[in-house]
Amino acid sequence: MTPIGTNRPTRVVIIGTGAVGSTTAYTLFLRERVSELVLIDANHEKALGEALDMNHGLPFTGGVKLWAGDYSDCKDADIIVIAAGSNQRPGETRIDLLKRNTAIFDDIIQNIVKYNNHGIILVASNPVDILSYVSYKKSGFPVNRVIGSGTLLDSARFRYLIGQSKQINPRSIHAHIIGEHGDSELPLWSIANVAGIGLEFTDEEREDIFNRTKNAAYEIINAKGSTSYAIALALDRIIVSILQNQGSVLNVSTLLQDYCGVSDVYLGVPCIVDRTGVRKVLDLKLDDGELKQFHESANKLKEIIAELV
Repeated sequence: MTPIGTNRPTRVVIIGTGAVGSTTAYTLFLRERVSELVLIDANHEKALGEALDMNHGLPFTGGVKLWAGDYSDCKDADIIVIAAGSNQRPGETRIDLLKRNTAIFDDIIQNIVKYNNHGIILVASNPVDILSYVSYKKSGFPVNRVIGSGTLLDSARFRYLIGQSKQINPRSIHAHIIGEHGDSELPLWSIANVAGIGLEFTDEEREDIFNRTKNAAYEIINAKGSTSYAIALALDRIIVSILQNQGSVLNVSTLLQDYCGVSDVYLGVPCIVDRTGVRKVLDLKLDDGELKQFHESANKLKEIIAELV
């Protein structure tokens, strides 16, 4: 990674220029997060078109150098975002995507490690926890340098809905979704708070908020075909914490070892993220019900992983 205070260009490579990849690129481009931004896609013409469209906006923005490249451009990358894979179809769960996307990832990871063994891999494709685990196993990278977007977006949705309910800015809501980024995720009502003050809800209110959180992606996909804006902002948040060495606490997906009794699986939990990647996984105190749900989430994914790796 680039030492703080040096002038070496920072480079982010985004693999996959579908809805998530292209929106993430545009977010980084507008916010001038990096000095170099590279787009890679199996459909090179699509990557060329996205790069050209953004470059035409340079007179209105800053000085980000952006181009459609190939895997050799990963050589100098600080972060490689993988947003490639088959799209989630209406009515399809994230787990249904697994077999198609695992095959795609085999090729992607081989090409990355051919040129880069020092950067950080950030996985956004679904099912993100399993594909992050696959990327870790196939890349040979240290575990701290293979990160999934995890439940960062789920937690943002959760905070937004709580904020709406309580008429409080969601940035002032401290609340977490952990576990799988998907159907077995769980809300931590026991530690949800505003300024250290616990939040009170009826059982019906809790059920409604959590169901709307968990099903948000399905609602958006049914309405417009894919999610893009909020996940791009979540990825931007992770990238900034890495490049600026912020040490931010973010609910990303990482390999757990003896975490609340769970081991050898990628799941979304609060982590300190800095220029080394995941610097530390933060311990949580779960109540009995939450602990049971967390184990169920882990066991669900471990059963699937056992068939793949």
